[in-house]
Amino acid sequence: MKLIAEQIVKRFGTHLILRNINFEVRSGSSLVITGANGSGKTTLVKILSNLIAPTRGRVIYQNEKGSIPRDHMYRFIGLVGPYLQLYQELTAQENLVFFARMREVSDYKNRIAFLMERLGLKGREKDPVKAYSSGMQQRLKYVCALLHEPEILFIDEPRSNLDQQGVDTVYEILSEQKKDKILVVATNDSEDLRLADQIIKVGN
Repeated sequence: MKLIAEQIVKRFGTHLILRNINFEVRSGSSLVITGANGSGKTTLVKILSNLIAPTRGRVIYQNEKGSIPRDHMYRFIGLVGPYLQLYQELTAQENLVFFARMREVSDYKNRIAFLMERLGLKGREKDPVKAYSSGMQQRLKYVCALLHEPEILFIDEPRSNLDQQGVDTVYEILSEQKKDKILVVATNDSEDLRLADQIIKVGN
């Protein structure tokens, strides 16, 4: 699998956020996007994960069969970010079943059970998400992102709202992801740079 960015430019009105971003990441490696607050890290993650379009340039996903159509990219992506919201009135289980079916995960019951235990949420499956703490909701976002074992995992601020135990668990997961798949992390925390095989700094 390859993730390729070619001459990515992004403007909001007259404000230039990203200028000529180029890179290639292959399975078995990772990219860390770093920069100050407001430098465009989140914007780049949203472009790479097909949430928003660049002003100019293109993002290419390739596997052994060639380039993957834009409307099929979601099958290969997992994403965790502070701007992604869960359904607060539904239980964790209901959220996860919905996302698993949307991602066409066949054995989702076992997958959900495994991930809920790994992320420290076992026994809270039937609680509504609105009863979860911010840290628990962040852990649940990781469960959602990992349900379909994505080829490319995008993480925007991996430590957000997590205690040390949560950070340790997430770091184990991210280290596993980069062994044979693709990991892309956006962060302004220098500790997260140890996840990087390559680094892109955005902003001035």
